[in-house]
Amino acid sequence: MTKVMVISCVLVVYSLFFLGNVFEGVDGRGANRWLNGHATFYGANQSPATLGGACGYDNTIHAGFGIHTTALSGVLFKSGQACGACYQVMCDYKADPKWCLRGKMVTVTATNFCPPNNQGGWCDSPRQHFDMAMPSFLRIARQANEGIIPIVFKRVSCHRRGGVRFTMRGQGNFNMVMISNVGGSGDVKATWVRSSKAKRWVPMSRNWGVNWQSRTDLRNQKLSFKLTLVDGKTMTFNNVVPSFWNYGQTFSAKNQFTH
Repeated sequence: MTKVMVISCVLVVYSLFFLGNVFEGVDGRGANRWLNGHATFYGANQSPATLGGACGYDNTIHAGFGIHTTALSGVLFKSGQACGACYQVMCDYKADPKWCLRGKMVTVTATNFCPPNNQGGWCDSPRQHFDMAMPSFLRIARQANEGIIPIVFKRVSCHRRGGVRFTMRGQGNFNMVMISNVGGSGDVKATWVRSSKAKRWVPMSRNWGVNWQSRTDLRNQKLSFKLTLVDGKTMTFNNVVPSFWNYGQTFSAKNQFTH
């Protein structure tokens, strides 16, 4: 093999490695490796179940996530696309043995946004920051500190009990659906609805967080949904909502995404 060929091979390998890191993204999707970040806690005087926040969950217990939730900085939150995603978080004991609990991990669901202050705050870009509900924070660190700890984290599959849930929201002919308790990667990329009258799939648009809207009047019709997650997996939920549905009602499907 000539010297030129050796150099070319090295450049190809380096390029593939570099592109792999670019496509992997800051959330570590697909890499199954630990990334560095920091964490704080919030909601010390609130019930963790009420901290639905910027994703639009009415109640994290009702949504199927329990109390182990977190807000994410903008680079991770991605304008709401990360809502429902799961992360395994561990306090970096080597970096802070005083406040970290050795070897303790917690899996949290992204349900909120940690807004930047654009003055070097922890949630300013490009920092990868978790503002965790206190019960989650106390799983990995001691409370009696300044409230900021170094962490390592990685994306993991979400394991949910029961099927995907669809909560009907809106009023009049404005129809919006909150989608929760999503397994697999947990984060929904695209949604379609099919009514018993139209009998065709109509794309829905993200209103905010996990709330998806349709310009089609869906009242008094059976509804089916099709979801595509950020990892590309697609699943159909046929006739999950009966024709006699009302706003505020939640309907659970029989099927669920798995990892």
